[in-house]
Amino acid sequence: MKSKYLIASALGLLSAASLTGCYDMDTLPYSQNVTEQQKGQAVEANPEMAQASITGITALFSVCEAIFSERDDTDYGFASVMVYLESRGIDFVADLSGYNWYQYSTALFDCRVTDPITDMTWGTCYNQIFAANAALKNISAESQDPELQFYRAQALAIRAFDYFTLAQAYQFTYYGNEDKPCVMLITEENEAEATADGIGRASVKDIYAQIMKDLNEAVTLIEASKLKPEQVLDAQPKRFLSAAAIHGLRARVNLVMHEWDAAAQDAQDAIRLFAGAPTTPETAKGPGFASLSESNWMWGIAIAETDRVVTTAIVNWPSHMGSLNDGYATAGAWRRINKALYDYIPESDVRKTWFLDGEGFSAGLTEAQQAFITDAEPEPYTQVKFAPYQNVLGTANNANDIPLMRIEEMYYILAEAQAMGSAGPATGTQTLVNFVKTYRDPEYSFAGGSAEAVQDEIWMQRRVELWGEGLSTFDLMRLKKPFDRRGGGWGTTLVYDVQPNDPVLLLCIPQSEVNGNKAFTQAENNQPQSRPQSVADIEE
Repeated sequence: MKSKYLIASALGLLSAASLTGCYDMDTLPYSQNVTEQQKGQAVEANPEMAQASITGITALFSVCEAIFSERDDTDYGFASVMVYLESRGIDFVADLSGYNWYQYSTALFDCRVTDPITDMTWGTCYNQIFAANAALKNISAESQDPELQFYRAQALAIRAFDYFTLAQAYQFTYYGNEDKPCVMLITEENEAEATADGIGRASVKDIYAQIMKDLNEAVTLIEASKLKPEQVLDAQPKRFLSAAAIHGLRARVNLVMHEWDAAAQDAQDAIRLFAGAPTTPETAKGPGFASLSESNWMWGIAIAETDRVVTTAIVNWPSHMGSLNDGYATAGAWRRINKALYDYIPESDVRKTWFLDGEGFSAGLTEAQQAFITDAEPEPYTQVKFAPYQNVLGTANNANDIPLMRIEEMYYILAEAQAMGSAGPATGTQTLVNFVKTYRDPEYSFAGGSAEAVQDEIWMQRRVELWGEGLSTFDLMRLKKPFDRRGGGWGTTLVYDVQPNDPVLLLCIPQSEVNGNKAFTQAENNQPQSRPQSVADIEE
């Protein structure tokens, strides 16, 4: 399988203008020789142009068939990157079958320059980065127009999000690896030079410096604008980032950088600024996680029934993830929770209802839902976390929105950052216990302990809470945990115990970049790795 485009900054073959006609001012009805100054003046006079620019970037999160030259049913945007990344971890249990399009990542046999995961991750993120660069060229950092400040903040935050994804996929975690080579750093300021001469890998610390620079400016601009997404966008406004979501994104980055007090402050700000609230033990029961309108969603990918990812019927997130709709999952590629993790969840915890038990039952399902899933004969511990579109059982209309950030995550970041930072483990423990008792398990208790003990308990909670949402593999890497699948219910050949410094955990930069970038060679790439050796499972 070859990628459709050469994701090579040196050649510029994947310039922003080639992606969509709504965010590069050169595609608007102006002279092809319009200057950057004239573009900026046009946007200043008509902020709707900037809105079209940013809406175009958000549309790239769910473009169908954008990466590969031949049909590949994982080619449906950033949600597919999430599934690829989850498949590499320890909690997203699946079998090696023809219906599992992610089976190479499930087997951790995807650390080569031609593997689909690297083309999808690299191509999707850089498509969005190039689009953000194009928008930033045309929206002045000096503008005092509130709408333009808001839209510039969007472009900066999305670019930071994509570089944050790339940095965690192509190099080990920030802390302790600051000087290692990461990915290519391309902004609106050096794009022309990179196109002409090629560009090498920037260091981890330089990539994170750019991420933080972008997020710091985005926070300043969105707060100066005093605008909320619903004030500028009528339909599905949570496809744009609010001030709360940008603080939430910066909280994630600070957590990875071990900037504990800064992470705690950003998480607190996100909670304070967010207009919604976590779901409760009553409202979180059973399937959900399907719509941007859900009160606990901070940011997500908006999907319309007319989108190509929906009209394909099966080239989309619900097809690969959903247990209650039509698609690859219900054809046999079931997604299951790690058995040991399922056993960790108390019966009093509402999140237990997000998964079938060993007998194929969930107390969170309606009678009709239970009958549907029973008839489908899923594997034990199959997830029923994600509802079908509009709760229509067996639907082939897979138009679910995709969650990118929920407010619940901010409480876990706050608790961990407090425990590891100046507030101390007792404060972090209290934050954790208060949250879980209030919103997930009224009988929850945790005695606390050292900062590391609190961090480990929060990690377990995150594994349950955020299952399937694209964050678990990066959690393993930032916490330097082994990829230990023993006791998880994995097939015999998929039981691994991969150490946290094993190079198989890093993606290789795609062959297209090696071929097209004059300043980068295969010798400078992450080197291909063989599939890990399976180990003996833990007997119950």
